[in-house]
Amino acid sequence: MSEPSPERRPVVPVVVWPGSNDDRDAQLALERLGASAPRVWHTADELPRETAAVVLPGGFSFGDYLRCGAIARFSPIVRAIEAFAADGGLVLGICNGFQILAEAGLLPGTLRPNESLSFVCRDVPLRVERTDTRFTSWCSDGQELTIPVKHGDGCWFADDDLLMQLESTEQLLLRYASGANPNGAVADVAGVLNADGNVFGLMPHPEHAVDPLLGSTDGALILGSLVDAARLSLAELV
Repeated sequence: MSEPSPERRPVVPVVVWPGSNDDRDAQLALERLGASAPRVWHTADELPRETAAVVLPGGFSFGDYLRCGAIARFSPIVRAIEAFAADGGLVLGICNGFQILAEAGLLPGTLRPNESLSFVCRDVPLRVERTDTRFTSWCSDGQELTIPVKHGDGCWFADDDLLMQLESTEQLLLRYASGANPNGAVADVAGVLNADGNVFGLMPHPEHAVDPLLGSTDGALILGSLVDAARLSLAELV
């Protein structure tokens, strides 16, 4: 197999639902980090050709008045994402995207209203639990990141048995630093990986922490890890 051209960017589409409001931010951040990031409307029944990874951005998908992501997960594009993930494709869900992936059964646990029952919007410190994944390879062991959150239903929940299982399989990649949990999430969990290691959801918004003008570039460590992994997937296709 020949090596891909250095100018060739991995295709990392950003899915757009009615109410998505961070799709352009995610698109700009991914493109700054070396990806081609076309926006794909939720009624599409397939992903773009040569998709190397896919991002479900933050926002307020239709049906959020029922339970966040409960209706959005029935969009045609989710069936394509399920097939892509089952084939080993990389999938990242941010905030509302995390909620949709949980509702679709692609990630364990569920998202509930914040413990305070109020919307939170602020920078939070996060601790990286693992760096040997395709979503955290740019991070250092035990590194603390500063990335903003903005959500009303960001409290990740799992019962004791599921939590013990996820702890033992090291699927809890990000936690809110001590005393910084903004939503009451069980075990301070801010980001969860699936068992196969190719689907990741997190509540904080890494796309809002890529430009130094916004106060932190720590989000680039998450998105840059994804783009690097997507680039390797692209190389395997050539």
